[in-house]
Amino acid sequence: MIIVTTDFVPGKEIKELKGFVRGSTVQSKHIGKDIMAGLKTIVGGEIKEYTEMMDEARQQAIGRLVEDAQRKGANAVIALRLETSNVMQNASEIMAYGTAVYVE
Repeated sequence: MIIVTTDFVPGKEIKELKGFVRGSTVQSKHIGKDIMAGLKTIVGGEIKEYTEMMDEARQQAIGRLVEDAQRKGANAVIALRLETSNVMQNASEIMAYGTAVYVE
């Protein structure tokens, strides 16, 4: 599956528009990671536990987007976008969305 943030795939021609596709996941904070994050805020720097958690969430959301695109018969997704939002205290949703297309 080709995935791009542009409105086209360089070197390919869009033959068919398959439509809007999306994938999402909701991640909650882990108490153990919260303790480590709290300690990190004292000394400063990257909170790697949360960086890793959010990276896994993005990959899961993109994986679900790919499944949606495949069900529609697409071989590419253009105009990929990622968004995040809080859905409740200590939980965030990651949404991946774009346009499924068939390219040659």
